[in-house]
Amino acid sequence: MPPQVATPCPNVARPRGSASMVGRVRRASWVRRWLWGLCLIAFGPAWATGDEWTEVRTVGPFVIRAEFPLAPWQRLLDDLRGVQDDLTRVLAVPAAKQPIEVYLFQGEASYTAYLRQYLPQVPYRRALYVRGQGPGMVFAYQSKRLPEDLRHECTHAMLHAVLPEVPLWLDEGLAEYFEQPIEQRAYGCPHLAAVRRRAWWGMTPDLPDLERRTLPEQMDKAQYRDAWALVHFALHGPPEARRELRDYLSDLASGATAAPLSARWQRHWPELSPVLRHHFDRWQRPN
Repeated sequence: MPPQVATPCPNVARPRGSASMVGRVRRASWVRRWLWGLCLIAFGPAWATGDEWTEVRTVGPFVIRAEFPLAPWQRLLDDLRGVQDDLTRVLAVPAAKQPIEVYLFQGEASYTAYLRQYLPQVPYRRALYVRGQGPGMVFAYQSKRLPEDLRHECTHAMLHAVLPEVPLWLDEGLAEYFEQPIEQRAYGCPHLAAVRRRAWWGMTPDLPDLERRTLPEQMDKAQYRDAWALVHFALHGPPEARRELRDYLSDLASGATAAPLSARWQRHWPELSPVLRHHFDRWQRPN
């Protein structure tokens, strides 16, 4: 049975969402911003006991409640633990300390019924990350796309559990990167072919433009692709790129005034476009 949750009460001054939908069909991380100040409170007793769920597991920072057995999804559970470890190891992001609730539904019918009853103002998406008063909650249903859905939304949840704020482009770029299984992140992401083709034609992501996009409706498929490309460059490009990204995230975690990543990278590369072209022109899977 889905968790019992009080109906959210809007209290944000300007809802961040519109009829124009963002990027791919399943993307709903912008709902996090739309519901940032919503009152998701007073979950019923069934939450505490877990008796209404087929299986309840704790995996790293996640408390996962599922309407179906989780044994067939053991690889995915291991991946979620691995994403948390990678965020800490690769990006030096602190590990989430508060539990992050994950609710997995048997199928689309029960998932949709839950959303209609308890989150009617949320536009439908196949997977959701919603941040209320605590670290946040992830909702998804069992499908062949569950692994990438869950890795993507849980990346959002882990970032926002430890960072007061994450720029929209970086939030989505990291989630796009870590939604892939570890063996495909560097070479097997669907974005890579388009990014390399554009680099060959001299077209590269415009980081200052992405940094100016603060509303979800300003992000479409092209911006998701470019955000992923910049994260790829940060993690697999020159050492300075990763070092500046880690320092930037450290400043965000501390609440300090953080100069944008574009300004930090400009200290090393006054013109970023040629560096990006070189990175993706030479990038290919080793034999």
